[in-house]
Amino acid sequence: MATIEKVIQQAKFSNPPHRAHVNILFTSNWLNHRTATTLKPFGLSAQQFNILRILRGRAGKPATVKLLTERMLDKMSNTSRLVDKLRDKKLVLRQECPTDRRRVDITITQEGLELLGRASHAVEQVVAENFATLTSEDATQLSHLLDKLRGEE
Repeated sequence: MATIEKVIQQAKFSNPPHRAHVNILFTSNWLNHRTATTLKPFGLSAQQFNILRILRGRAGKPATVKLLTERMLDKMSNTSRLVDKLRDKKLVLRQECPTDRRRVDITITQEGLELLGRASHAVEQVVAENFATLTSEDATQLSHLLDKLRGEE
């Protein structure tokens, strides 16, 4: 397996935190690309996939755009636009709330659930491939270190 230095053809880094920073960015892009490639045959972006997973997790309870935005992995996403695209694909319903006309309720459709099931299976396979070189203990330690890096341990 090639080191980050070999992959990006950099002889050395100024210090270990700089190396780790570049390695995290590079690895994040690598993971994102593999996920996007996996989702492409399903006609979904990673952000759309994220919204569908959030909605599935609500077990039929509607969500607002605000709630989806708060729970999105990519905080820079235009959630309203993503929901509109999913609605155009008939994967979600967007309806006025019966008790508050200013609020819009979003729910996943049966078609959305079925597509998400197939897409989730494909993504789970890629995740298993991505992490095949790590033990469960390694993955747990990596998650702990990433939480610690963000100051959330």
